[in-house]
Amino acid sequence: MSTTNPYCETLGIQVPRLEAARHSADANSYALLIVALLERGEPITLEDAAKRFEEAGVAPADRALASLRRCRPARAPIYRDGSLYALDPYDHEADLWAFRLGLRPPKGARPQLVRPDPRPLPRPDEPVSVADLDEAWRDGVPNGWSAQRIAICVLDAHGRPMRADELLAFVAALSRWTQLSADSARYWRRGAAIHPRDDGFWELDRDHEAVRSARQAVRERLAVVRRWAHLRPDPTVLEATRQRLEQEREAHAEALARMRRVLVHAFPPTEPEAIVLVDVGRREISTFLGGDTARAREKLAECDIIAAVDVRALLRRLDVEPGERRLAELGPPQKTRQLNQRGRTLRVTTRLLIQGSCGIGRPLGDEQVLRGYLRDGAHAKFRRRLESDAKALFALYQYGRLHGVVRLRWGFVDEMIPAPWVHRDEPKLYDLMKRARELQVPLEVVVGSAPGWVDPWSRVRRAYVASDERGWRLWLLDEQGYPFDEALVQAARLPGPGRGGIMRTPSQLPRP
Repeated sequence: MSTTNPYCETLGIQVPRLEAARHSADANSYALLIVALLERGEPITLEDAAKRFEEAGVAPADRALASLRRCRPARAPIYRDGSLYALDPYDHEADLWAFRLGLRPPKGARPQLVRPDPRPLPRPDEPVSVADLDEAWRDGVPNGWSAQRIAICVLDAHGRPMRADELLAFVAALSRWTQLSADSARYWRRGAAIHPRDDGFWELDRDHEAVRSARQAVRERLAVVRRWAHLRPDPTVLEATRQRLEQEREAHAEALARMRRVLVHAFPPTEPEAIVLVDVGRREISTFLGGDTARAREKLAECDIIAAVDVRALLRRLDVEPGERRLAELGPPQKTRQLNQRGRTLRVTTRLLIQGSCGIGRPLGDEQVLRGYLRDGAHAKFRRRLESDAKALFALYQYGRLHGVVRLRWGFVDEMIPAPWVHRDEPKLYDLMKRARELQVPLEVVVGSAPGWVDPWSRVRRAYVASDERGWRLWLLDEQGYPFDEALVQAARLPGPGRGGIMRTPSQLPRP
C-alpha cells in the first residue's frame, strides 16, 4: 500500500473508511468500489476490492466479486488498466461522488430561510397594499386568477385610476405570466367592478362585490405563502451562492485553458517506432522516428495534459511516468451500442466517432499499409499518413471540447456520447451562444467537416443566436434566418477586433 494517498490529496478530502461509507444512501457496489480506491490510494483488482468488502461487512467475497463484475466498474471516474482498476481524481465525477457519499461538504453554504412576515393579514373590508401584492405574487400571479381580478387588486392597492399600460407594467414587474392584457377590458360586461374611461384610464368601483372577493383571495394567498415561508430559501443568499460558484467555475476554466495540452499518436501501438506530438494550443505537429523518440519523451515532460487513444498503456510503452499530469482518453467512451432487441450490436470505434463527428472520410490509415511503408523505407509516405491520422484525432479532440460530446453515426444510428476528456467547467458551444446573446453579436463558426490544418478559419461564416421568449432554449440561425444543425459546428468563436457585427433578431434577418 502506498504511503501517500494521491487520490484524496487531489480531491482535498480525508481518507475514508469503507465501514462507514457502506451506510450511505448511495452505497451501491460501484460507489463502494470508489471508496475502496480512495481508501487504498492506488489501483486495485476486483478480487482485492471484494476481499475488502468482506472485511468491512458489506458482503461475502464471492458475492461482492460477482456484484462488482456486474456493475460496469470501468466507467468514469474509474478506468481499467489491465487487471487493475484505478481512479481518475481529476474527473469531475470523482468530486461529485465524494459529495454524494458524504466525503466532502457541499460547496455552497446552507441557504438561510425566510421567516414569515409578522404583519397581520389585511381585513376583507380594507384595501390591499402594494406590499401585500408583492408578497402574495412573490412566485407569480396564480394561474386561476382572472384578468379582471388581477386588475382589481392593482387598482385597489394604488387607490386611484390607472392607465392600462401603467397597470400592465406593474403586473409584469411581479409576474412573467398573467392573464391580463391591454385588450382584457373589451370582454368585461357592463356593470363590472372596473370601468374603462375614454381617456384610457381604468377606474375601480370599490363598493362592487368583486372587490371584496378579490381582497379575500389576496388574504388567502398570503396565508398560503406565509404558511410555507419557513421552507423558502433567502433569494439573496441563493444569488450570492450562485455568483460565487460561477466565479469559481470561470476561474477553474481559465486555469484549464492555460494548461499546455499535447496529443500523442504512435505506431505501431504495441512497440512504437514513430511518435507524433500535436501541441493543441499552438497547433504545431512534430514527428519523431527511430532514435528520435527519446526527444518526444522530453517534450511530454513539459505538458500538463496528455491525450491519446489508450493513453495510459501508450505512456507505459513509451516509459513515461504520468506523475501529476492529467490524462485524456481519446478511445471510444463506450465499446458497443445495441441495435435491436435481438441483441445485434455495433462495435463503437475511434474511426466511427471521427467520421460521425468531424466528417472525415478516411480518418485513420490502414495498419498493414503503414507497416508496409516502414518495411519498404517509404518514410515520406509513412510520415504523411501518420501525421494525417494525428490531425484526425486532433479534430475529434477539439470537437469534444466544443460540444462536450462526440457524435456516433452509422446507418439509422445518430446519437451523442459524452466526451470523457472534457471537464464540465470548460466553456462549450452553449456557453459561447449565451455570451453572444448577451453581447448582441453573431458567432463565427465553421460548419460541416473538420477545419483545415493550415487555416482553420478559412470557411468561417456568421451564425446568429436566437432564443425562445424565456431565453431558456438557444439555437443558431444562418445569415438567411434558417436554423442549422448545431452538431455540424466544428469550431466557434466570438468576433474579435475588426470582425464584430451587431446581432439581429430573427425578425430582422433576411428571408429569401
